[in-house]
Amino acid sequence: MDNILYLVIPCYNEEEVLPETSSRLLEKLGSLIKLGKISEKSRVIFVNDGSKDRTWEIIEELHQKNRIFGGINLSRNRGHQNALLAGLMTVKDYADMVISMDADLQDDINAIDEMVDKYLSGMDVVYGVRGSRDTDTVFKKFTAESFYKIMNTMGANTVFNHADYRLMSRRALDGLAQYGEVNLFLRGIVPMIGYPADVVYYNRGERFAGKSKYPLGKMLSFAVEGITSLSTKPIRMITALGFFIFIVSIGMLIYSLVQHFMGATIVGWTTLMVSVWAIGGLILLSLGVVGEYIGKIYLETKARPRFIVEQFLNDTDEME
Repeated sequence: MDNILYLVIPCYNEEEVLPETSSRLLEKLGSLIKLGKISEKSRVIFVNDGSKDRTWEIIEELHQKNRIFGGINLSRNRGHQNALLAGLMTVKDYADMVISMDADLQDDINAIDEMVDKYLSGMDVVYGVRGSRDTDTVFKKFTAESFYKIMNTMGANTVFNHADYRLMSRRALDGLAQYGEVNLFLRGIVPMIGYPADVVYYNRGERFAGKSKYPLGKMLSFAVEGITSLSTKPIRMITALGFFIFIVSIGMLIYSLVQHFMGATIVGWTTLMVSVWAIGGLILLSLGVVGEYIGKIYLETKARPRFIVEQFLNDTDEME
């Protein structure tokens, strides 16, 4: 084993941060190479996810100036999870270990040292976990922590306060490659692989430049994607809810018959209307949840490619 490390960085409209990100990562890899922890063949691979700015041009320039930088250009925008998977699957045969992280420099790059140490000690997966959320607003902290708690409650088991900052060995990546689903939620899939794993705690900083790609609306959509991709618990909850409403309906039937024989035919109008609206709303909600699963089945049966690599810049293998 040469201990070749590849850093995979998904990028979408990141022209503002790439110069600083590349500079810091170059320094970090250089220090690890000098310490003899990783091979000189180690690389930084930026994955361009259909950016509309100069992101890909900057990646090409970085590659020309220093071959430690490489790039993967996807044919079109496929979303963060698919872009990340594209990077991992493209480089897995070149590296002994791969670390994925965001391009915005919020993930503490100094945690890379400890991740590598844990890999060298025998870990196949090392999760980067936020040590605290003291810098977050009360609303951000509440919504973020609720995200992980709800995910786990709904059956989509994840590592608490872990995003996509992680190290994976080649063996773990080969395991990941066996998961062929189109609807991706890597935070839930990676723990399923089951190889030896550990965590590294770090403090997340402020975004160096640009805007966050995950506002509240996208985070909610991401949560729904994760839950419905990894768990059937929502459907089971609908079954339980239907059974509960059935029991309630029997009670309402008995109540209505008693009122009828007592001659109080007007009594219960409000209860009836509330029941009709409540049951109608629950039916529509249930149809929506079931429809979400049917939609996912539809996409899975088509078996469309999760990504298409248009160009791969790497000093050992370049495709034009």
